[in-house]
Amino acid sequence: MSREIINIQAGQAGNQVGERFWKMLLAEHGLDDSGMYVGKDPLQIERAGVYFTPIDSTGPTKYVPRSVQIDLEAGVCNHIRSGPLGGLFRPDTFFTGDSGAGNNWAKGYYTEGAELIDGILDIVRRQSEACDALQGFQIIHSLGGGTGAGLGSLLLSKLREEYPDRMLQTFSILPSPNVSETVVEPYNALLSIHQLIDNCDLTICIDNEALYDIAVRTLKIKTPNFDDLNQLISKVMCGVSTSLRFPGQLNGDLRKLGMNLIPFPRLHFLMPSFAPFYDPKARAFQKMSVPELTSSLFDRRNLLVACDPRFGRYLTAACIFRGKVSSNEAETSVAQLQRKNSNLFVEWIPDNVSVSLCSVPPVGQPQAGIALANSTSMQELFKRNLAQFSVMFKRRAFIHWYTGEGMDLMEFSEAESNTNDLISEYQQYQEASVEDEEEEVEEAENQ
Repeated sequence: MSREIINIQAGQAGNQVGERFWKMLLAEHGLDDSGMYVGKDPLQIERAGVYFTPIDSTGPTKYVPRSVQIDLEAGVCNHIRSGPLGGLFRPDTFFTGDSGAGNNWAKGYYTEGAELIDGILDIVRRQSEACDALQGFQIIHSLGGGTGAGLGSLLLSKLREEYPDRMLQTFSILPSPNVSETVVEPYNALLSIHQLIDNCDLTICIDNEALYDIAVRTLKIKTPNFDDLNQLISKVMCGVSTSLRFPGQLNGDLRKLGMNLIPFPRLHFLMPSFAPFYDPKARAFQKMSVPELTSSLFDRRNLLVACDPRFGRYLTAACIFRGKVSSNEAETSVAQLQRKNSNLFVEWIPDNVSVSLCSVPPVGQPQAGIALANSTSMQELFKRNLAQFSVMFKRRAFIHWYTGEGMDLMEFSEAESNTNDLISEYQQYQEASVEDEEEEVEEAENQ
């Protein structure tokens, strides 16, 4: 019996990343583009039920993705329908509007999105009722646009109401520090972060600039396009759920990740990293030992989000090793890394790196590692967005587009103060040490 995950992809970014993710999943499970099994290893198919619904009504079993594709304009979904994966998805899981959100968070959350949300929840309900033991939901969206940010946030709050005891995990593509796709990104992102803080269990943050860096510097792609970047994201996405899909010595599922990574409910924003990334031409000359794999997982150049962990401290981290890795080696190399860089890990959580091992490596690689880190340096991201937001909001630039859809100015101020609180929480835990905690406890007892 597999613990199922329902995948929801919203907006253009969500659907494009999602398409790439499904391609990679098909390869890992030995399925062809129409969902038929063509692999040779029974391990591949044993727990394919995590993301796929096996249907064996006529002839050989067809594996259909347990996924919902949403967009407020039909373009991207039509592209998936007419592309190589067109015959893979169930036709009734595509749900599109006509007018588009036009990069406007308020359209996605209040006007256009609110009209469609019941239909979307019906599709999700149909998918979840067919599950044996639903593990949770994963939502792929970007925070800079209108549909992914606005409708994605609305969907999160509705799912939280309807399935309060299931895990909600999002892969959120945040605005990059220097590369901006749209002018109103700071507004959309901050309004979404405001919702994510309250309605989500795990948010895995990704941004395009860090992905461009990896593609150009490490993979030596001269002019990377979005397809190259989505490939990198889907490697991490597949890595997070490997323990559910394949057997291993040390399992870790969404709930275990949440339990081990989130020390305080509001601080659930994680930095993903993947190793090894290397130039395809140089591949034949490289062998990765487990200690090298571990140290590159915690290296800034392998992070999929543009922030520098050297300026913060790790609260917790989870390493997922894939391939032939002995448990002893993995544990020792992680412990060694912690000992060497003890100033980067908070000392009031003693063993703060959890390890999972999975014996099936990614397609075409002998071994790989994925790390999700909860570091206080995430505040850089929020500070950057907040600074851009405040400058625009002070002059009330572009606000009429949002208020015209029925939004209140108070919501902007709330989002701003909520993000400010989040930043100061990160700062507080970064500076906390074991000693001052004891003093505080004594003071509290005396009072």
